[in-house]
Amino acid sequence: MSAQRLKIAIQKSGRLSDDSLKLLESCGIQFARSKDKLFWYGRNMSVDLLLVRDDDIPRLLLDGVCDLGICGQNVTRECLLDRGEPGKALAAEVALGFGACRLALAIPEQQNFNSIQDLAGKRIATSYVGLTAEYLDKHAVQAGIVELSGSVEIAPSMGTADAIVDLVSTGTTLRANHLREVAEVMVSQAVLYSGTGQLDEASSKLKTRLIQRIQGVLKAKESKYVMLHAPKHAIQQIANILPAAEAPTVLKLDGQPDKVAMHTLCRETVFWEHLEELQAAGATAVLVLPVEKMLA
Repeated sequence: MSAQRLKIAIQKSGRLSDDSLKLLESCGIQFARSKDKLFWYGRNMSVDLLLVRDDDIPRLLLDGVCDLGICGQNVTRECLLDRGEPGKALAAEVALGFGACRLALAIPEQQNFNSIQDLAGKRIATSYVGLTAEYLDKHAVQAGIVELSGSVEIAPSMGTADAIVDLVSTGTTLRANHLREVAEVMVSQAVLYSGTGQLDEASSKLKTRLIQRIQGVLKAKESKYVMLHAPKHAIQQIANILPAAEAPTVLKLDGQPDKVAMHTLCRETVFWEHLEELQAAGATAVLVLPVEKMLA
């Protein structure tokens, strides 16, 4: 019997689509696309990619149809509430660091607001009915929920709601519609989730290998390789300045008995402030290089 192919679900279009594809391709997977572009076949790994609606991804994972999926935490939680399974959770393998947003409660700019209790008896428009109801229940507030599938932000100006709960990234859309954020319902980002289906041994190993590659890609993005010259007496001081640095490689410099070359991997971003501190400690010829691939 042939081994199972690992099935991965990602958003076909929207905020997470491009970043999800780039992440998987950065892991070395080469895909052949179907004509409708909704099914991609892994040519060099036993992986099939399904491009679907974002709110279908948690369902495919919960039903065991897909083995992995990339989805926002907000969409995943909303799906569980919609299915009447608020106590259930999908296994979160890796927080991916993109698709960051927050689900926020917003009201018209001129409206007074002291606390969430002010919304008792009011109408709240949202696409996230489950999360909004959960938030209101948590604060013991009884309010009407108006379900809208899009253009939630115009509901107050149209007179169909007194407030909204919607996704916010920069707040520009809220300001354009004369709304102001007054409470944060949930913070969200893209996460790699595991499905509930059973895998054979080969597929389980492939899943582990793919997760390790994803973790390596994410770590490489924020990691930097630093090369510099340093006075011998400042080696430890300089090593302490570098953020989350590995033990440095220290090399002799030809013709300079009082100086050494230092090479090290920094597992966090190296900012200008770090470079200025290095210079003050006596470092010269500082070079910061990006890391393309990395395994922990």
